[in-house]
Amino acid sequence: MQRILTFLFLLSLLSTSCTAQSSEGSPRQSDESTPAPYSPDTPSPPEIDAPLNEYPSLVSIRFLNSLDGWGVTETRIVRTNDGGITWYDVTPPSVSEAGYTVNLFVLDNDHVWLHIPNIDNYPNSGYLYRTTDGGMTWMKFDSPFSSGRIRFLDANNGWALADLGVGAGSNAVAVYQTTDGGVEWHQTYVNDPNHPNAGDSLPLGGLKYGIASPSMVSAWVYGIVYAPGTPYLYRTENAGHLWEQASIPLLPGSENTELTIEQVEFVSPTDAFLTMRMTSDAINLAVYTSNDAGNTWTLTPTLIPDAGSADFMSAEDAVIYNGSQFYVTRDAARTWSIIPPDVQFGDTFASMDFVDLSTGWVLTLDPTNHRSLYKTGDGGATWFPVVP
Repeated sequence: MQRILTFLFLLSLLSTSCTAQSSEGSPRQSDESTPAPYSPDTPSPPEIDAPLNEYPSLVSIRFLNSLDGWGVTETRIVRTNDGGITWYDVTPPSVSEAGYTVNLFVLDNDHVWLHIPNIDNYPNSGYLYRTTDGGMTWMKFDSPFSSGRIRFLDANNGWALADLGVGAGSNAVAVYQTTDGGVEWHQTYVNDPNHPNAGDSLPLGGLKYGIASPSMVSAWVYGIVYAPGTPYLYRTENAGHLWEQASIPLLPGSENTELTIEQVEFVSPTDAFLTMRMTSDAINLAVYTSNDAGNTWTLTPTLIPDAGSADFMSAEDAVIYNGSQFYVTRDAARTWSIIPPDVQFGDTFASMDFVDLSTGWVLTLDPTNHRSLYKTGDGGATWFPVVP
């Protein structure tokens, strides 16, 4: 009964926030409106055949639409089909720890991968769990790396950027590919000088934050190198066997600025965004776009003050939170609308995930280590807790 009352109360909040939304506060300028996740005439989503997890303490989230999402806690893997109100435990049977050490990749609601390091053989092995039925069953495979980023283009083809260790401003990595959904991984590159086949086209110096790829041929590795005026951005056009430094236009005066490539995101095989944190006397976030699969990058006009977290949903739509306000674009970062939220997340802001310009979630972490999940249905103007 208590869950039903909570559910009805959240429905009323959704209805109130949608009806109270003004055209001035909304990033949407057309007559087309986005419906709330539920209305009185919409039936509740079907129950998932898995145990309930009441109010999970979420470490990370990944939503696919306004209803379907996945999450990681310190010990469990969970999913929801009602926008985050109800969570189900779909943890693989042999997994007892999760948290920040795991890498969860969600391709769609059926195909999900979970990678966990093998601490006893770090950094040379790990365990990859794969589900093709939404977490009802999992398959387990050994992987030749312990930690890193995995990215899948479809149910079979994927990349991994494996972290082999950090020291004195350097970061050894290896690049892997799979064509069978993660059953087998083939190493295409390694820059660890202790490895007999080490290369130097992807420099050892600098920290590598991630890998982005529109195909199994092209990919970008990005991060930071501690040299003013020098962004760390390298690309391959031969499946990772050879890398070359990619060129992006810089603002005048950037030669004395610390430049950090924080994100490269392909929203289609040809359309991509890149964000670069610029740190000098002030901190700003520069946003770049590409519509030719990353061959050329264009610096957009607006610098986002104080930098922040970014979500890119399509070639036109993006949301950035800079610590106090949400910046929303629907024209590929040429112009931005500023949305001040009714909840001041401040230092409790941990991460966010938007699925369109209206619907998004924010994870918070307060000084007592309590985690909460908030949701918006109007582009970030109003927020309500779905996991208090």
